[in-house]
Amino acid sequence: MKVLLDECVPRPIRTLLPSHEVSTVQQAGWGRISNGDLLLRAEERFEVFITSDKNLRYQQKLSSRRIGIIELLTTDWVILNRMSQALNDAINSLNPKNSYIEIQLPKHF
Repeated sequence: MKVLLDECVPRPIRTLLPSHEVSTVQQAGWGRISNGDLLLRAEERFEVFITSDKNLRYQQKLSSRRIGIIELLTTDWVILNRMSQALNDAINSLNPKNSYIEIQLPKHF
């Protein structure tokens, strides 16, 4: 899948997604664009948007979006690295009826 990483997501996360085509907001030239405009642009070129912005789902009407959104509850690289399988599973489970997934932190953290 074509995945876009938000500015707030650590770039090394792309190494955890080897079977996906991963780009960053900065690579797309969309830095500092408002969330609404960013999502409009992203849904034209990407299938998944990964963010750690906990307010996104409250600020934007996500039910009409044509892009899957995954919210990470942390940007801590050590934790994210241990959650790589959960992240890949979330990407693979996105569908029109389940277009927003919040990745929970493992219980041992």
